Amino acid sequence: MRRTLLLALMIAGPGVLEAQDSRAAQVDLCLDAERFIEGVAGMASLTEPDTINDWRTQLVTPGCRVTSAGATRQSPRNLLKSFFDSLQSDAWIRTPEPRDAPNEGSLRFRKGQADCLFSFYDSSVSLNTDAELTVSDAVFRKVGEKLYHFLVLCTPIAPAAP
Repeated sequence: MRRTLLLALMIAGPGVLEAQDSRAAQVDLCLDAERFIEGVAGMASLTEPDTINDWRTQLVTPGCRVTSAGATRQSPRNLLKSFFDSLQSDAWIRTPEPRDAPNEGSLRFRKGQADCLFSFYDSSVSLNTDAELTVSDAVFRKVGEKLYHFLVLCTPIAPAAP
């Protein structure tokens, strides 16, 4: 029995290690986004591998997501302006995709080897994911502050489909 188990682990081992390496590479795409969310924006976050259906390239791409939460007294409009201004000050560059709309709460930025879509939502919307609940519970809110979120989806840099 032990030999069979050992043999099975030896056979499965490389595949398991490759899967772990692949997931780590996916999460690495989100490192700059995670650093910004936590270090600059001061939000709680959770980063996970994900598969992104990228409408720009018409491909389903291995990528990652950063689910984050914070608390503020600012209006959503002022919060978004401040957030996106800070993002650009941190060397993030708007992607050249012409269909990205500048007056929406979701904007795509590029840094390093990743294109990341930063999507804002407030407490009136909920994704009801374990990640969202985890980061929401990690936020300390003072009186008068409201919970808000950013969901960041990152994929490797790729040109848009024609």
